[in-house]
Amino acid sequence: MDTAAREPSPSLTLPAAALHGHDTATLSQAMGLLAIVGDLSMGQPIDGSERAARLAALVAAAAGADAAACEHARMVALLRWSGCTANAAGFATMLGDDVGARHALVSRTLNAQQSARLRDTTELAEIHCEVAGDIAAMMGLPAAVESGLRHVWEHYDGSGLPLHLRGDEVPNVVYHAALGGDLEILARVHGVDRALEMIAQLGDVKYPTRLVALVAPHARAWLDELEAEEARSSQPDFLPVSVPLTLVADMIELKLPWLAGYSRRVALLAQEAAQLVGLPEAQQRAVARAALLHGIGRAAVTNTVWERNGKLSAADWEAVRLVPYWTARAGSRIDGLGPDAQLASHVYERLDGSGYFRSLDASALGAPQRLLGVSAAWAALRSPRPWRAAHEPAAAQALLEAQVTGGRFDRATVDAVLAAAAGVRAAPGNRSNAAGSANGSAGAGAAARATLSAREAEVLQRISLGESNKEAARAMRISPSTVRTHVESIFRKLDCSTRAAATLKALTLGLI
Repeated sequence: MDTAAREPSPSLTLPAAALHGHDTATLSQAMGLLAIVGDLSMGQPIDGSERAARLAALVAAAAGADAAACEHARMVALLRWSGCTANAAGFATMLGDDVGARHALVSRTLNAQQSARLRDTTELAEIHCEVAGDIAAMMGLPAAVESGLRHVWEHYDGSGLPLHLRGDEVPNVVYHAALGGDLEILARVHGVDRALEMIAQLGDVKYPTRLVALVAPHARAWLDELEAEEARSSQPDFLPVSVPLTLVADMIELKLPWLAGYSRRVALLAQEAAQLVGLPEAQQRAVARAALLHGIGRAAVTNTVWERNGKLSAADWEAVRLVPYWTARAGSRIDGLGPDAQLASHVYERLDGSGYFRSLDASALGAPQRLLGVSAAWAALRSPRPWRAAHEPAAAQALLEAQVTGGRFDRATVDAVLAAAAGVRAAPGNRSNAAGSANGSAGAGAAARATLSAREAEVLQRISLGESNKEAARAMRISPSTVRTHVESIFRKLDCSTRAAATLKALTLGLI
């Protein structure tokens, strides 16, 4: 890995063609969603990053930063967890519970067993920082914000990761965001007095002691202000007005590599089915957006539950049943996304009342809710999982038919989804003008695809789903060293150094 600090990458900014249609959100909405997904992934309260962001801006102001630098600190603190889904699998392998263990890590409450299992996390930090920086670049955020996110785990004394930068090599915005974040988390977990003691101990280790000295006299008043009112930061008008919701969906699905592109497939299928049954364009748009948002709450559940091969325990099921609750809760906190997230939270409801989290029945489930649920079920059946291969179309159809017989899905909705999956399309009058926008930029995807060989494209598809070099080699009947050569070429062509970043870019460019 290059040991020099990586510069921002403006070439990653998403093409304009991907910023229009049913799948777009304002920058403020997208940042809010990414922050909440990060909070859920790290075992934090759903407003943790928003609170930390406000504190980071106050830290920057206390240090004499101008308005722009204060805003940069706010954005870095808000998005500092945006790479954490990408390394969730690594933390789950190392510590057993990626959500609970990372909560203990950032709150400085690791127990002896967790501490003993915590090994070198350089690779995990590299994944986190690269993905967070790429997300910032894709959204067109200022260079200072992208740089801050690419170095968000670096420390003042050089003990940080992944590059061991020290002192002035670390962007000031990293110190502002780190101190604001620590103040929010440690005060909430340990109380203000103990939090200030712990922060003082981190002076000239994680951030400069001089910065701690500037902040300490104001910390209690700042925290009291946070409790007094729940202020929302406004979006600066010099930044891009919108970003694709597909970016949020892709970031969520990095948590489980075998999910890559799942929400995109559900969105396109649900929209096509909605057009076939003649739903109004507003409902077609809503069901596609809901499909892109429906995985938000998945971030709150540890990977060990999602990847368990066998029957889930009662505790596991309780966590899974709360997934759509967290999706609805996230939408309720972000202006303009409440209705879409509410619809998304119905994805696991069933007509016989056996679904979750509300246990609604047919009387409360309209056409959009039904289409979303069946589309998600079909896409899941047709996708591989760690414990099974993807079902062939006939087998997947038979399983859906069984759900109709059992009263969980209705015949008309299943027929519409199966028709859409088979390529049947609605008459032109029923089609939305934005139908293709969930795929991103076709032109950019075609151009990027042309740079990859057929073998590289196949390797990219396989590693994006979590296959190791050996697994890909076995399936492709080539040697692991050949796969490694292809991976290195893919990284070079996509300008990335980790599989998670390659997956994110490949989804954005339409390569997978």
